[in-house]
Amino acid sequence: MVLKKITYLLLFVGIFTLFTCCKQDTYNTSRVDAKTVSIDRSIKEDSSITAFITPFKAAVDKEMDSVLAYAPTSISKNDTPYNTALGNMMADAVFEMANPVFKKRVGYTFNAVILNHGGIRAPLNKGKVTTGTAYELMPFENEVVVVELSGFQMKELFQYLAKGKAHPISNLQVILNEDGSLKQGTIQGHEIIDNETYFVATSDYLQKGGDNMTFLTKPVSLLTLDYKIRNVLIDYFKKYDTIAPVRDNRFIKE
Repeated sequence: MVLKKITYLLLFVGIFTLFTCCKQDTYNTSRVDAKTVSIDRSIKEDSSITAFITPFKAAVDKEMDSVLAYAPTSISKNDTPYNTALGNMMADAVFEMANPVFKKRVGYTFNAVILNHGGIRAPLNKGKVTTGTAYELMPFENEVVVVELSGFQMKELFQYLAKGKAHPISNLQVILNEDGSLKQGTIQGHEIIDNETYFVATSDYLQKGGDNMTFLTKPVSLLTLDYKIRNVLIDYFKKYDTIAPVRDNRFIKE
C-alpha cells in the first residue's frame, strides 16, 4: 500500500514537472515604435555595391538598347476607339510568330488571336525600335497559350468584343451596328458554326479569366507554348526592319 502511494506521488511529481518545464512566458505588446525612412538622394551611395553591379548594368543596358527595327511614326493604343494600328501589330505578331511553334507541336495552325487593350502598356514611339521597346509594350511575363473553343464560346467572344474597347485581334472581324450592337463576327472570313471548334491564341492571363474573358476559362483543350508575348515582339522586330502597322477592317462600326 505504501509502495502504491509512493508510485502515485512520483507520477504526480513527474507530470507537474513536465508541465512546469514546458510552460513558456507570454508577453503582450504595450507599444510599437515606427518611423518613415525616405528613399531619396539623401542616402549616400555605397561605392562597393555600385562597383559590383556596374558590369551587370552595362550588359543589361547594351541588350535593352540594341536596335532591332525602325518605326516611321508614333502610334498608341488610344489612337481610335476601335481597331488601333498598335493593337493590330501586336495581335498579328502573335499570329505570325507563335503559329509555327504551335504547328510544330500539333501539326496544324491556330485560327486567330485575341489579346487585351489593357495589356499594351506603352506607345510605340517614332524612331529606333529596341529590345527595351518590347519590354515597355509588354512588361509582364504573359505567355502565349492556345485554346480550343466551341462555336458557342466563339459567339461569346464576339459579344464580348462588341462591348469592350479596341482589344487586339488577328484573323477575326467584328462588325458593329450603328448602336454598337454586334452585327457580324467572322473568323478567317467565315461565320461561326455551332458544332465546330476553333483554335485561338491568347495570353495565359486572359485564359485564366483576366479582363472578364470568362469564355476562355473552360476551353475544349489548352496548350501552353512556353513563348512569352514580349519575346514574340522581340522576334517580330528582328524579322522586320520597319514597323509601320495600319488600321484595317478587322474591327469596324457602321
